[in-house]
Amino acid sequence: MIRLYIFTLLLPIALFCESSLTSNVPLPKTDVQNLDPTLPESTNVEYPSALEAKPAASDSKLRIALLIPYSKIGRYATSTTNASFAYLMSKNRPFELKSYKIEDESYDEILKTLKKIQADGFSYIIAPLTQSGEKIVSKINPQINIYFPTINKKDTQTTSKYLYYGGIDYRAQSDLLLKESVSPLVIFYDKSEIGEQLSNYQEYKFKQDNATTRNNVVKFSIPQQITSLEDQLKDNKRISGGSFFVNTPIVKSGMIMSQLTLYNTNATNVLSTQTNYNPLLLSMTQYQDRKNMIIANSITQNNDELIETNSLLGNDIVYEWINYTTTVGIDYFSYIISGTKREYNIENVNNQMIYPIVLLQPSVSRFILYK
Repeated sequence: MIRLYIFTLLLPIALFCESSLTSNVPLPKTDVQNLDPTLPESTNVEYPSALEAKPAASDSKLRIALLIPYSKIGRYATSTTNASFAYLMSKNRPFELKSYKIEDESYDEILKTLKKIQADGFSYIIAPLTQSGEKIVSKINPQINIYFPTINKKDTQTTSKYLYYGGIDYRAQSDLLLKESVSPLVIFYDKSEIGEQLSNYQEYKFKQDNATTRNNVVKFSIPQQITSLEDQLKDNKRISGGSFFVNTPIVKSGMIMSQLTLYNTNATNVLSTQTNYNPLLLSMTQYQDRKNMIIANSITQNNDELIETNSLLGNDIVYEWINYTTTVGIDYFSYIISGTKREYNIENVNNQMIYPIVLLQPSVSRFILYK
C-alpha cells in the first residue's frame, strides 16, 4: 500500500516536470518551490545559528537550500537532491526546497551564491561540496548554517559554529580494520585525494601500532587503466600471507581481488573501508576471491519508509553513503527547524555526525556481520 500511495503522489512529478522537483506540486500539506535559482530574490534576513536556537514549533515550514557543484560531484548532484526531496516529502508537512547550482567551487562563485541564498531567506543549507569547496566556505565564514554530507570534520580546520559535517570517518574505519591485519600490510590505492590520504594514514597507523613487532608495509599505486597485476603479485614473497588493504573504487577492487587468487598470494584477509560496501561486489567477484574480505560500514540505521521513497525516485540510501549522510543531515536540520523527533539516532559531536561502525563480510549472496 505504501508503494502505491507514494507512487500516486509522485505521478504528477513524472508527468509534468523535467526534474524531480517542481513548483506548486499538489502534495498534501506541501508547498514545493521551483528549484530554478533564477526566481526573484526575497529580502535579506539574518538567522541565528542552529546551535543557539531551540527547536521551533512542530508546524514550522521546513525551508532548505541546496548548494550543488554539478560539475564536481557528477551523479551525486541529482542523487543528493533526490535524497533531500524524498525526506521532506515523507514528513507530510509544508516545506520549501530550492537548489542553487554553482558552475565551480571558486571563491567568487560560492560567495555570490551564498549571498543569493541568504537574500532568498534561507538559513539552512545542504552542501555536497568537495574538500576544496569546503575550504572556500570556511574562508568566507558565512553566518548561515551549512551541512556538508561529503566532508568529515577531521579533514578541515574550521572553528565555525555554523558549519556541520556528515562525511564518513575513514580513519576510524581504518583503525578498526587494522586491528584485524597482519604483517606484511599490502596497501593498494588510486591517485584520488582520498586514496592517497588513506594509504598514508594506514601505513603510519599500522607501523605505530606494531612498533615493537614485525610491521612491514608494501604499497602499490594502481593506475586507472591497469588490468594486470602480474608484475606486482606473481612470485612476490614480500607480500605472501599478508593483509591486503584496497583503497580503490569497486571495479578496480574486484580486479585486484581476483588477481590475489590468480597469483596465489595466500592472503590472510582483504580489508576495505566504506568504498566497497556495494552489492556490485557480490556479482563481480567470485566467492573464493572475497571469502576473507572484511568491510567497514557506517550505514547502520535504516528507515523503511525513506528507503522506499528514495527507491521510487531511483535513489539509494542503503549503499550510497553520500545519499545516506545527506538524509541524516536534512533530518537533523528538520529537527532544529520544526522540533520533530529525529529519524536517525546519530550523535552530533562538535558539529560532526558520529556514525557507528560495523565490520561486515561479503558472503555468498549478501553482507553478513564479521565475527
